[in-house]
Amino acid sequence: MAPGDWHLKLAQQGVSVTCELVQSEPVNYCRPSVDVLFQSAHELYGGELLSVVLTGMGADGRAGAGLIAQAGGTVIVQDQATSVVWGMPGAVATAGFAHRIVPIDEIAPTIARVVAATQRATGQK
Repeated sequence: MAPGDWHLKLAQQGVSVTCELVQSEPVNYCRPSVDVLFQSAHELYGGELLSVVLTGMGADGRAGAGLIAQAGGTVIVQDQATSVVWGMPGAVATAGFAHRIVPIDEIAPTIARVVAATQRATGQK
């Protein structure tokens, strides 16, 4: 989680990936912005991503989730019924980027199922 007033990004450092905190301009009127995180993850991993958007105000995350979905990654969003505010997950779902829309108590099991299916499909353990 990014602290207030800082964006969280992933960055390549040699053979490792690290987390960086940056104070670049706000995105979607936000700092931190999940779009900054999602874009940096997309730049490193392309479609090999699974992203989750939980309750929150505004449309932050929609653009980044779109990059992930269009690259072949998976996007899971919290459903409206269990969201305190369905702004962020709703924006992703309405844009057509959500592969699964699930209640909060189904987020972890859904992640586990997606990861297991990916491992079976790629022959990984």
